[in-house]
Amino acid sequence: MLQLLGDPAERATAAAQTILAFETKFAEATRTAVERRDPNARYHKMDLAGLSQLTPTFNWKPVLDARKIPLGTSINVTEPEFLKRFNQQLSAEPVDNWKTWLRWRVLALNATALSKPFVDENFHFRNTILLGIKEPQPRWRVCTVAVDAGLGEALGQVYTDKYFPPESKRRVKELVENLRTTLGIQIRNADWLTPETKKNAMTKLNAFVAKVGYPDKWRDYSSLSIDRTSYFNDVRAIGIFARDYNLAKIGKPVDKTEWGMTPPTLNAYYSPLQNEIVFPAGILQPPFFDPKADDAINYGAAGAVIGHEMGHGFDDSGSQYDAEGNLQNWWTPEDRKSFDARAACVIEQFDSLDVGNGLHHKGKLVVGEAMGDLNGLKLAYAAYHRSLESKPEPPVIDGFTADQRFFLAFARSWGSQMRLEAMQVQVNTNPHPIAKFRCIGTLQNMPEFHKAFNCKPGDLMVRPADKQCKLW
Repeated sequence: MLQLLGDPAERATAAAQTILAFETKFAEATRTAVERRDPNARYHKMDLAGLSQLTPTFNWKPVLDARKIPLGTSINVTEPEFLKRFNQQLSAEPVDNWKTWLRWRVLALNATALSKPFVDENFHFRNTILLGIKEPQPRWRVCTVAVDAGLGEALGQVYTDKYFPPESKRRVKELVENLRTTLGIQIRNADWLTPETKKNAMTKLNAFVAKVGYPDKWRDYSSLSIDRTSYFNDVRAIGIFARDYNLAKIGKPVDKTEWGMTPPTLNAYYSPLQNEIVFPAGILQPPFFDPKADDAINYGAAGAVIGHEMGHGFDDSGSQYDAEGNLQNWWTPEDRKSFDARAACVIEQFDSLDVGNGLHHKGKLVVGEAMGDLNGLKLAYAAYHRSLESKPEPPVIDGFTADQRFFLAFARSWGSQMRLEAMQVQVNTNPHPIAKFRCIGTLQNMPEFHKAFNCKPGDLMVRPADKQCKLW
């Protein structure tokens, strides 16, 4: 990459070694991915004076002034140890090393918006070397992703008009409310919870804000200038627009109508700070949600996603936030101890799952997502059967019972292919288990699945009864 800037090979090699050593020193002072799962470990609220005490060598006032951030603004320093190392390195590293590193950072952060040689070299390392991907996506997909990333709600208006009719939104909202009601029943029936914790859990559940499909209010991009003269300048303009948009929120009430994902996104999320569950139109398409499919299919796929996001409100991290999104304990000590024991079951399972090639997940890293999958699927199954009350028994379709179709829909939603290199990166850095094992690990804990497919004790898909994990 540095040679593409015009550096001679020898100088570029020396600079690369300097950059790696520089980055390594900061990495040593960075919390691990597991440590960052604890929200209390990421919360250190302070004022400018407190920040300055962490970094006495660095003057933050010009930085805040340049961004028009009031000096009295409260600041959350997620990793104080990192800033201490930053302060140390300001004196320890020669100015030339800082210049070398900063030059590289500018190049690396903008590589995908530069000319083809930079794009290709960046892809070679970040995708081929690290993830095993042999060739880039076709141009049309690259362009579509860029538009979605930069102008997602503008694209979202076109997308939802075409692919997400009002009837789909109505049906998904029905799914959400059925799952909310069912989770409430599970919480009230949880014999391991005291009345006080049950009351707090129900308060949080009832306060969930469910967003489906697309925002009620679209973002205004009229102040953003895009033209055909320079792709790089367009990308830069979008970045500045997004930065200014976020900075303008400081000191103002939180806009609870805002979305953290664009409507075409094939994903969903739970925000503990907003206590909201969000399902963009992009994931409410086959194979997750199909208006033409029977309820067993939609509950097994879309229902499991909805239950998963609800479950994040009660996973190892989300459970530490209250109904208002405050980082505040609402569990009795005994109930929290029982909860931790249930989480430990999932941690042990994923620590021991053999994903092949000598790889194992880090249980403490993936426990939140794994709990979301397990609790979500159990919730979706219970909600599906609640929906069948007073209805005729569902028919057998294509040789599969309704329960079998439910579980097949869940499994199909995780169908994917993954290269070894990508697996190696994921198990070490990503809080999401590998897709295949999100399916296998979840179903190994579900007697309902075992019954549907006549699995027996000792089968690969059956965890020993005393090791099957559950929350509610």
